[in-house]
Amino acid sequence: MPELPEVETVVRGLQLLLPGRGILSVRLGKTDFIDDPAAIEQHVPGCRIVEVQRRGKFLVLFLEKNRALQTAIGFASERFHLIVHLGMTGQLTVRPNAMPSALHTHVWFALDNERELRYTDPRRFGRMALVPESASDSILGELGLDALEASEEEFRGRLAGRRARIKALLLDQSVFRGMGNIYTDESLWRARIHPARLGTSLRRDEVVRLYRGVQKVLREAIRLGGSSISDYVNAEGEPGEFQLRHRVYQREAEKCSRCAAQIRRMIVAGRSSYFCPVCQRAPHARRSKKRWPAKPVGRKRISAKNKSASRRQR
Repeated sequence: MPELPEVETVVRGLQLLLPGRGILSVRLGKTDFIDDPAAIEQHVPGCRIVEVQRRGKFLVLFLEKNRALQTAIGFASERFHLIVHLGMTGQLTVRPNAMPSALHTHVWFALDNERELRYTDPRRFGRMALVPESASDSILGELGLDALEASEEEFRGRLAGRRARIKALLLDQSVFRGMGNIYTDESLWRARIHPARLGTSLRRDEVVRLYRGVQKVLREAIRLGGSSISDYVNAEGEPGEFQLRHRVYQREAEKCSRCAAQIRRMIVAGRSSYFCPVCQRAPHARRSKKRWPAKPVGRKRISAKNKSASRRQR
């Protein structure tokens, strides 16, 4: 699934190609991933693309309609958002009109410069929605701190007092938006932290190492255009190269590039997690104090004399 570096790479490419462009027409193929296909067909033609942003793993295109049409289309603001999530195999690219469309292309936005913005998605696990600017949060949900933009102090504050496993915390979009499985594993390896460690167990120096690891991994991945493991390509259809720099992700049984130990895989937070058992020591289970079982309570011993007295009473 495209994660922060892949989405950021696509957004940066679209920022060079789309702002200021007008959308002349829209053509739709399969629409089961679109919240309201009719709204896109009706309202997007005639819009101007103002800007493109990333919100976590979402792409947001800011569209502006002619003011005279605001009342007619029912939007209270002058701007509204076209929100796109790439899912597992989604691609958003800008192509010349004359270029044949790739297989599984489902949306074509004809631009005013003889090019098209195309959405391609073989598995159609992505999502597309057109909403008023004021309603974006209804689609985006409660997003946490952007992992790329966070300061060291903000990063520490997000982890403070949390008892969940560190892998789960990094994947939780309400804690850090944009992080995914690939870059969580790579960041934890850089910081020498086991994915099953609890957030509250991390020392201050370990949190600082993790913050720096996250920043280094994300920025390097963006510089190399993201990781093309399956279908990911940038806005111009070119694959990324960071998959060539992976140190642990999907490298089970291979040698760690730092210590030569064998990379292992385990399930943490419901996800496959790759780590080095030497560089990333497993957390030690707490030793519980040994409690000796209480002595069984037996019957009182009755002397022979008391036994005979008991018989006589009978």
